[in-house]
Amino acid sequence: MPRFYLSEALHQGQIIDLPDNVVRHLHVLRIRPNEDIVLFNGNGRAYPARLLALEKRRASAEVLSEQTADNESALSITLVQAISGGDRMDFTLQKSVELGVTEIRPILSERCVVRLSGERAEKRAARWQDIVIAACEQSGRNVVPKVLPVADYHAALAALPPENTRLLMSLNRARCLKDVVPSPQGIVLMIGPEGGWTPQEEEQAFAAGFQSVTLGPRVLRTETASLAAIAAMQTLWGDFT
Repeated sequence: MPRFYLSEALHQGQIIDLPDNVVRHLHVLRIRPNEDIVLFNGNGRAYPARLLALEKRRASAEVLSEQTADNESALSITLVQAISGGDRMDFTLQKSVELGVTEIRPILSERCVVRLSGERAEKRAARWQDIVIAACEQSGRNVVPKVLPVADYHAALAALPPENTRLLMSLNRARCLKDVVPSPQGIVLMIGPEGGWTPQEEEQAFAAGFQSVTLGPRVLRTETASLAAIAAMQTLWGDFT
């Protein structure tokens, strides 16, 4: 059943005017009045609804019920992702949400090929949040992971939650992922850019409590490393078991 995100409060019996982006999506999907859809607003619940009217620039729906759907992983994963170029970052965020990541923190490291700051960084972060929302619509998640503002490497290290297990994808001083004992509070996974971490960045991460992990002897691309690691962690400790 088609799912759509709304940012406002929802409740059973409510008749609601749908926002412009949802109206456009309804037309693309060729959904007609009296067909059923699902709405969600990120609070962990789903709201089955019926489309009442669909015009060129306007649509309304009636919320039929409220459902608690526990689609979230018990394993909390914060992805600290060095910004990659092209569509790699979009792909990484989309697929990490499908795999159950809890929060995304984009960072600028020394070897990032993309440099963002100011208004450009704010616009890119807003676009990434839209990609995350679309991934939740597709994957059935009712909690929307937050995309934090772009931060530089050192600021990102200083802002991390102290109680989580900190993992750095690297071949330097690395151990097998299966040998890690994760904290009950969750995991912080930090993935480098296309050019990898500098030696100085790796040493700073180790000093900040990160342990280096590897998924094997091969060097993975940045978009492969993050998704493979998340899938492996879900298999070892999360909802893939």
